[in-house]
Amino acid sequence: MTNTAQRTRVGVIGGGLGGLAAACVLAARGYAVTVFEKSAWLGGKAAVLEVNGFRFDMGPTILTIPSVLRRIFSEADRRLEDYLDLVRLDPQWRCFFTDGTALDLVEDVDAMAAALQTFAPNARAAQGYRAFHAVSERLHRISERHYFWKSIGGVRDMMDWRAGFSFLLLGDVLKLRMGRSVAGTVRKFVPDARAAQMLDHFTQYVGSCPEQSPAVLCGIAHMQTSEGIWYPRGGTRAVPEALVKLGEELGVEYRTDTGIKRVLTTDGTRVRGVETDSGEVIELAAVVSNADSARTHRELLNETATRAATRFETRRTYEPACSGVVLFLGLNKRYEHLLHHDFVFSRDPHEEFESIYCKGEPAPDPTCYLASTARTEPGTAPPGGDALYVLVHTPYLRPHHDWTKMLAEYRKVIIEKLKTTGQMPDIESRIVYESALTPQDIHDRYRVLNGAIYGLASHGKWNGAFKPANRSPDVAGLYLAGGAAHPGPGMPMVLMSGWIAADVLDQDGVAPKGAPRDFPKKHLAKV
Repeated sequence: MTNTAQRTRVGVIGGGLGGLAAACVLAARGYAVTVFEKSAWLGGKAAVLEVNGFRFDMGPTILTIPSVLRRIFSEADRRLEDYLDLVRLDPQWRCFFTDGTALDLVEDVDAMAAALQTFAPNARAAQGYRAFHAVSERLHRISERHYFWKSIGGVRDMMDWRAGFSFLLLGDVLKLRMGRSVAGTVRKFVPDARAAQMLDHFTQYVGSCPEQSPAVLCGIAHMQTSEGIWYPRGGTRAVPEALVKLGEELGVEYRTDTGIKRVLTTDGTRVRGVETDSGEVIELAAVVSNADSARTHRELLNETATRAATRFETRRTYEPACSGVVLFLGLNKRYEHLLHHDFVFSRDPHEEFESIYCKGEPAPDPTCYLASTARTEPGTAPPGGDALYVLVHTPYLRPHHDWTKMLAEYRKVIIEKLKTTGQMPDIESRIVYESALTPQDIHDRYRVLNGAIYGLASHGKWNGAFKPANRSPDVAGLYLAGGAAHPGPGMPMVLMSGWIAADVLDQDGVAPKGAPRDFPKKHLAKV
């Protein structure tokens, strides 16, 4: 590898998971990479809260599809296992319903089908679950062929018609179930309302309503059962720490406490560098923006590439995904009936989703997601206690939302839900530490669009799966990563977005000096 002075320098705006992944891939391929992060820490929402002997992950808590991480580490001929200690969790979730029943989601399809048949014996549950899973697997395979690992901005980008007519391609298009929703597809196969509610919540990885999201997202179910759910020892914070360590070994320069004021362009059409908040101008051959894609165009390009920013806004209207309230509850005594991951479900999913996604108001009876980490890693809490993470999805910020006033009342709703459906009637007496994040906190802390945790919503039965492409169609040398770029939100998808952004930058010919002529091709072959 050539030294830094001889290599092509590129910049990454934002040290979240997508930006860190892009930096590692680019450095592994021979680029000189500088990551600019406005915050004092790297990792974005994958931050950590440590207080009074408790340790909480503040952002993502569920790691799926570890093959995405393996692909990133393989770029540098490294083994993921040398950087992360991953624990497989099975059962994957425990689900609590308002009728007092509980159901575990297990990895093995046949075992899950048998459990559903016992849980809902009159609802053709076993047969329906197997049929649903067959559809999910088919959608996952189609996504692998046409959607993942390349820059996609719409359905036409998925299909390589230049290769000529293909019956396989035509069949894949017909099998995408376009025009159908996740909720409708789930209920076609799984009529039991409780089991359907459980399967609906795969779309909560992308912060969207299953009634408005395209059926192709049902493929998430197979992704999770085929590769499992994992917990990194040290919490999900260990993932960005591993990526930063890899980047340091590869020569990545990390500049924290360094915000970017604007992306500099030549005539508004080609990136030439960035200007920091302090006024420093840094010349760069290309830029990967891991900042929210809408805010990248509205705030970082609005002075130097106005027409490009306008084209982004008019090409398609993107809606923010949902936000959320997070409670960090330090308990002096843990609950033995919980698993590591739990869902405490609402009484009526339609009422819940109508409130959040249509009315723009917090649900009167919400679903609570819980991460109870002490049972897997006792060091996250004092002996016998638990670091209980509670997430309730809420609407993205509206002008009339004032969470300084709303939080106290909504906390009562959440705690009551945990007491009743969650079967924790004495939870308040066990709380010895408590703090919270509101949608306003999330907006201010992470600079995401309207406090949206998951970037852009996946709404629209025809085009809801599509986010802005990773290669900007308007500004040469600008690439997008993160939850508000293809393929969207969720830890593995955000990591994949970073890989794609780095890969298309590499394909576009911003090649390191002295690199072999087959430089991009040999890396494209790596899995």
